[in-house]
Amino acid sequence: MSDEALKADGFDAAIVGTGCRNGQPTLLVYDEDKVLDILVRRDGMTYEEAIEFYEFNVKGAWVGPGTPIWFKLGGHKDEC
Repeated sequence: MSDEALKADGFDAAIVGTGCRNGQPTLLVYDEDKVLDILVRRDGMTYEEAIEFYEFNVKGAWVGPGTPIWFKLGGHKDEC
């Protein structure tokens, strides 16, 4: 994994592996559904609150080239 790869605090249980593109650093990959589950169980959010929080504060946070990859099984190409 690249030295540039960043972790999303509090979501280690949602890490599913690493990902890379040709010529780019290897980054951590998180399962979006697992992140949402953590927010519901750990933080007591409703599922709808977890989605809103995740979309804006987690997935929507650009912290540089080491920003993690957010993965959704069965997702569509236009959902990022």
